[in-house]
Amino acid sequence: MNATPESEAVPAPPVVPTDAEVFQRLATGRARIATELGKVIIGQREVIDQILIALFAGGHCLITGAPGLAKTLLVKSIASVFDLKFQRIQFTPDLMPADITGTEILQTSGDERRMQFVPGPIFAQIVLADEINRTPPKTQAALLEAMQEHQVTAAGVRHPLQEPFFVLATQNPIEMEGTYPLPEAQLDRFMFNVVMEYLPAADEAEVVARTTSGAAPKLQPLYHGGDVLRFHEFVRKVPIDPALIRYAVDLAAASRPNQPGTPEFVNESVSWGAGTRAAQFLVLGAKARALLAGRAHVILEDLQTLALPVLRHRILLNYRADAQGLKPDALVRKLVESVRPPAVG
Repeated sequence: MNATPESEAVPAPPVVPTDAEVFQRLATGRARIATELGKVIIGQREVIDQILIALFAGGHCLITGAPGLAKTLLVKSIASVFDLKFQRIQFTPDLMPADITGTEILQTSGDERRMQFVPGPIFAQIVLADEINRTPPKTQAALLEAMQEHQVTAAGVRHPLQEPFFVLATQNPIEMEGTYPLPEAQLDRFMFNVVMEYLPAADEAEVVARTTSGAAPKLQPLYHGGDVLRFHEFVRKVPIDPALIRYAVDLAAASRPNQPGTPEFVNESVSWGAGTRAAQFLVLGAKARALLAGRAHVILEDLQTLALPVLRHRILLNYRADAQGLKPDALVRKLVESVRPPAVG
């Protein structure tokens, strides 16, 4: 029998890491990523942690913060660390759905004419939707459909997006005139609402010193898209006590007014509370947070820490609460205090 020519040799199958190896990569990842991002990003540790948790859990983020807080640099840097294709889309009032999803154009070759789909900027792996509330609802809906379905439909043909696919949408909380606020049903598609605050004076001084002296250092990729997809699968394997799942459900349910067992302060201040997706994201986020902390199980602190980014954009305050100056964050903190934690071993 003739030997198979070397050029026709069957390639070796890819090496699939074991669960123990994936756990180790996740457990050590937080420090490695922080060190790499620290070359260009100063502070914002809590913001970075929340974005990483969402990335590992397979969720999207809404980032609320004033202009000039390095939101674009942060997202672009995370894309570099994970070696993912990055695309920034500036949302404006005249932006049309086809401007982000792509469109079909007529191609002519000799006597032959045919329609060809030209992908839009949504065909990336990390998409920064800058100032999403500046564009009309029809364009917002096109982005949110891609977020939910991980595909774009043009002329009846479905075009899958490259995995992993992750959207970070920003909002400016200061200038609301001429904007199109996202309705509650669309806000619910975002796993987290991450709030970026101004840096402390010492950190801000370091930012100014770094950005006005020399070129920014180049970040080295630590992972790739295949790693992120494996992280998505592994996060869902993390065990969680059923009592903690019930706690996540109770926390979301307590935000709904006029329901049995709802706290009185919720009935007085809330028009609409969080749905089931909030409890799902609380549990998924808690699993990812546990792994980043080097734990193979969820604890109560994981759920309570993520209550703010999960719930703050899912609770609609009423006119009475607005008149009293009550903010969603204050109400979520009060919810965490009022819902009895479970007794877990």
